[in-house]
Amino acid sequence: MSRSVTSAAPADACPPSKGVPARSLSAALLQRDLRLMLRRRGEAALPLGFFLVVAGLQPLGISPEAQLLRQIGPGLLWVAALLAALLPLPALFALDHADGTLEQMLLSEEPLWQLALAKAAAHWLGSGAPLVLLSPLLGLLYGLEGEELLVLALGLLIGTPVLSLIGALGAALTTGLRSAGALILLLVLPLLAPVLIFGAGAVLAVQAGQSAAPHLSLLGAELILAAVATPFLIAQALRISLE
Repeated sequence: MSRSVTSAAPADACPPSKGVPARSLSAALLQRDLRLMLRRRGEAALPLGFFLVVAGLQPLGISPEAQLLRQIGPGLLWVAALLAALLPLPALFALDHADGTLEQMLLSEEPLWQLALAKAAAHWLGSGAPLVLLSPLLGLLYGLEGEELLVLALGLLIGTPVLSLIGALGAALTTGLRSAGALILLLVLPLLAPVLIFGAGAVLAVQAGQSAAPHLSLLGAELILAAVATPFLIAQALRISLE
């Protein structure tokens, strides 16, 4: 008499592609990553805590002069947001590479670029979106007011997805390598410099009595370019990492 043997799959593993509609795999991957963030609240809160500490302590260490803080505040907040977004990137694909989920992603019927986009979206929801929500409160510490706070939040809303997409590309290129965190910094920081320039420049333009539309438009153009190009580049980088 034969016995049927069942093997329990890891709870955190991505659902296998067999029998799962292609259109649902990316959604399942996104939901899984968000559930993992909820389970690991300490790790998930690290980028937000870093952003709060760095942005909140800068006024105490620089100068109490209100005009100076108002001038340097947008740049400091953007730098803090960038560094906070980079913190969870080394683990973005490393865990999938370790538990075999990455191989399932490559073998699935759904295009790999869609799965890569889902991973980048999960990163933004966990690190970028909270920064956008808290940025007006921290902007008050630097003396920002009214329209300046609105433009700061709007710029982060447009720019932080670019940080996630380009950061995910750096994470894909360094998957399986040692010192991935340092390598990601070297790879993505030059590409993210324009995001910081246009994001901070939008607030500075409002302070100078000018329109922030040109800076926000350039941020929007970067977001469109990143959303179109980086998922395919991430997919190719993941294939190379597994070869």
